[in-house]
Amino acid sequence: MTTGTIVKVSGPLVIAEGMRDANMFDVVRVSEKHLIGEIIEMHGDRASIQVYEETAGLGPGEEVVSVGMPMSVELGPGLISTIYDGIQRPLEKLYEASGTNIHRGVEVHSLDREKKWKFEPTKQPGEAVEAGDVIGIVQETAVVTCKIMVPYGLKGVIKEIFIGDFTVEETVAVITDEKGNDVNVTMMQKWPVRRQRPYKAKESPNMPLVTGQRVIDTFFPITKGGVAAVPGPFGSGKTVTQHQIAKWADADIVVYIGCGERGNEMTDVLNEFPELIDPRTGQSLMQRTVLIANTSDMPVAAREASIYTGITIAEFFRDMGYAVAVIADSTSRWAEALREMSGRLEEMPGEEGYPAYLASRLAQFYERAGVVSTMGREERVGSLTAVGAVSPPGGDLSEPVSQGTMRIVKVFWSLDASLAYRRHFPAINWLNSYSLYLSSMRDWFNENIGRDFMDNRDRAMSMLQEEAELNEIVQLVGKDSLGAGDQLTLETAKMIREDFLQQNAFMETDSYSSYDRQAKLLGLILKYDKLCRDAIKKGADLQPLFSLSARDRIGRAKSVDANEYVAAYADIDKLMEQEIDAIAMKGGAE
Repeated sequence: MTTGTIVKVSGPLVIAEGMRDANMFDVVRVSEKHLIGEIIEMHGDRASIQVYEETAGLGPGEEVVSVGMPMSVELGPGLISTIYDGIQRPLEKLYEASGTNIHRGVEVHSLDREKKWKFEPTKQPGEAVEAGDVIGIVQETAVVTCKIMVPYGLKGVIKEIFIGDFTVEETVAVITDEKGNDVNVTMMQKWPVRRQRPYKAKESPNMPLVTGQRVIDTFFPITKGGVAAVPGPFGSGKTVTQHQIAKWADADIVVYIGCGERGNEMTDVLNEFPELIDPRTGQSLMQRTVLIANTSDMPVAAREASIYTGITIAEFFRDMGYAVAVIADSTSRWAEALREMSGRLEEMPGEEGYPAYLASRLAQFYERAGVVSTMGREERVGSLTAVGAVSPPGGDLSEPVSQGTMRIVKVFWSLDASLAYRRHFPAINWLNSYSLYLSSMRDWFNENIGRDFMDNRDRAMSMLQEEAELNEIVQLVGKDSLGAGDQLTLETAKMIREDFLQQNAFMETDSYSSYDRQAKLLGLILKYDKLCRDAIKKGADLQPLFSLSARDRIGRAKSVDANEYVAAYADIDKLMEQEIDAIAMKGGAE
């Protein structure tokens, strides 16, 4: 342990001397209040420390003690359905210890030391094991099985393995390593948050993460193991979009990081998630969720830690072979914390005052996502999908955080305030957004959804782009001056926008839409377009085609119950053919 003395306090930054034997990123305890901090810069025997708690009242001469190890998280049974702060302190335990206002220097364990978990071994004494091998399982919640793995760096033979109820600190197995030493293995591991957890190999992501949101799944899909950004100005629906992904994505585990966002938004998550029923398991959504709450009124330095805490917990579940989704809301607030600490360190500022290393820090976060073959002898594949919100001031996507993020991510869901003001939600602008995973997922779509799905998607996108061009002409000369084909394009594009892309997060039948339902609904709209074009060639008038009863039923199709949509869509298809045929015959006779 290294002991130093405070010489300067500047907000969350504390400078201490006499710290020559400490290391970068060591955790320290500051003053007799035992405030937790982390060394972020060393100059000779002077250490710059970012303190994760309020520093009011600190002064020069007070003691700083290094604990001699980097900022780490505790990994093991008990993570799921817990809500932590940015440095993995469970908020429920903090509340018990200090009430509604968290007192400084409160020390609580991240994992419950009293609770006993039923450990069921999957290996026998005498079996050879290496890092990453599963030696036993714990049923953590009704839907999540926590796999107890051999810690990183350990290889040998199981000498003893136990069965029964244990706390996370009690020995569940004894492994004789290659040097002949006996190593006690517990259900809990510790891992430094700034270090990526190891894996055998990174795989190519080619399977979609189904979110149930039509504009995402059909137009701009993300793969399991992919990275996406949700940029948008204030009030455009970033948080609701991320909530929808957290609720409905077909991930086994969701890690939701509220980084510098409003407290009431985290309260919404806390109130909603336990009540929501997971469509895949029928259980509460909290049964597969870890929440990290670091709201805007919490110490700014802890924002920086919260992102790393969340992604390290996610990597732990990825290593078990699970598909994990990390939702970070928002990386802009995290970047602001970096900027504040950089300013206090008197570093040379980059663009808009952000530190010069902003882009590399963003890359370090997003590059921890991916599909990997995990450590261990057994074949396991896990995925970690990262979705980060970006809050550019005034919606300006040319600012550094947005630009740095766009250089890294392969899916960009651009939220548009003008769409939000028109009550079009999700307010994802189809002309500015993109997904670079489409080509790698084409084979999966062809096999699982149908060979015409991607063709329909491309056709619908081209119609929306054509609509944007036609609207410029309409503003000059009016809609009536357009030809029949162009007027039909505008009508079909309007149906795609209003009947397909718009989705009501608060309507039970429309909140989630399966891939099969999405494909059928888009197919109906495009079939309407094709049949109308054929009818126009036969001399049919436009107005009767636009006022079909089948056209109205397509508009209401997304509100049909999930168990009845197949039959309902087939009925609409049949009615549409009959009505358009009748109009075409009448037009031909005239």
